[in-house]
Amino acid sequence: MRVIDHGPRDKKLVALTFDADLTAVMRKRLQSGKVKSYYNATLIQELRQLQVPATMFLTGMWMEQYPEVTRELAADPQFELGTHTYDHRAFTKHCYTLGTVPRAEMLADVQKAVKQLDALDSHATRWFRFPGGCYDGTALHELAPAGVTAVGLDVPGADGFAKSPRPIIRQVLSHVQNGSIVVLHMHGGDNAPYTAQALIPIVKKLRARGFQLVTVTQLMNGNR
Repeated sequence: MRVIDHGPRDKKLVALTFDADLTAVMRKRLQSGKVKSYYNATLIQELRQLQVPATMFLTGMWMEQYPEVTRELAADPQFELGTHTYDHRAFTKHCYTLGTVPRAEMLADVQKAVKQLDALDSHATRWFRFPGGCYDGTALHELAPAGVTAVGLDVPGADGFAKSPRPIIRQVLSHVQNGSIVVLHMHGGDNAPYTAQALIPIVKKLRARGFQLVTVTQLMNGNR
């Protein structure tokens, strides 16, 4: 299974990517009313207003919760969609506080999410992201038949559980370089509450530095 962590370093291209996590625990928070939504509509509106291409990685559980939003995102030529497993369990042990997908279930878990996305997006990509960015040789071996390519990162946005937009902005701008893949989150709620507020400064400053923002597909194709 192929893994990419960044694009070519010879062009001033940067891919902003956004994960839509949803776990069993997060779904219970929704159902109980503790969290109003795990869809950051403000963030998506800002991406559209700023005309920022973006690649979004959706968990199967998130697509189940927001099928119409998934269709809407899929229909927007500014965006491309990939998968992020079914319920955001990890593919290695000791990956943050995520649960672990048993080896025997790894392939089926990823295939389930791919099937879900294909049903909602007629031009879905085969880009895939591991929860927590955690993987090993076993996971790569087990997922090879899924036909997906793992998209890692070289710039973690650090927006998960951030206390304000400032550290997110600082983290991205201090680490980005030619060909970078930046990871942020689009579910908002109590897990990533300040991503939308950080987005506009990040985009404006990256563009001021001469970076062109592109999708992962455009990044890997040299924006051809």
